[in-house]
Amino acid sequence: MADVKSDNATVQALQKSNVSRYIQLASLFRQRIESGEWDVGSQIPTVKELADQCGVATMTIRQSLDILEKEGLIERYRAKGTFVVERPKRDLWCEVKTDWTGMLIARDNATIEILGVEPGAHLPRHEGDMGNAAPSYRHLRRKHTRNGQAFLLADVFIDERICEHIPEENYTKVTAMRLVADIPGQTVTNANQIVTIGSADLETATHLNMSIGDPIARVQRIAVNQNGDIILLANGIYRGDMMKIEVKLR
Repeated sequence: MADVKSDNATVQALQKSNVSRYIQLASLFRQRIESGEWDVGSQIPTVKELADQCGVATMTIRQSLDILEKEGLIERYRAKGTFVVERPKRDLWCEVKTDWTGMLIARDNATIEILGVEPGAHLPRHEGDMGNAAPSYRHLRRKHTRNGQAFLLADVFIDERICEHIPEENYTKVTAMRLVADIPGQTVTNANQIVTIGSADLETATHLNMSIGDPIARVQRIAVNQNGDIILLANGIYRGDMMKIEVKLR
């Protein structure tokens, strides 16, 4: 009876979400492997059994299993079945710092790629009401990777009036906050960080090589100078399966 209730709950959850069913199921099956419910070396239920359990067409199940197979988590054998060969990698090496010092330290072995630069941009809408907008901003889109895996997509807005004081090489070497923290004559008197949890849209999924609807963390950072001007606004999107937030309480 417990199994029936669990299956009904799965069917209802699939119906409530706007995310494609096969993507939802791929995430569900990935969780089963990660938790050990489907252990490495074990054979998973057949496509028909999974379709009956989840209340979907067999084609939907096959599409979800295609994703897991591409990720190297399962292998399918004709006339034998489908077997788990590896657990998802949960390498939480991307840590979102919650203190000022941490925001200035770049991730070890990470590379930063500039995807685009837009001068004369306006400050986008943002959380809170701290600081005043500068006349214009330089908008940089940056992608952070480590060992070939993208983990952060960021839109960085820097007060145009201070950009000439930032060494060009710094744009591909240091954190967004570090870009403005070391400028002579500029003192960051107020800064904050807001973290919200969401899911990947098509653009984010494409850049970070993840599935649509997978968990992400949106991190917004703002720095205000001694004149009350917002000299930096950075909107970052982190892969949820590669990051952690650690808060020092004492």
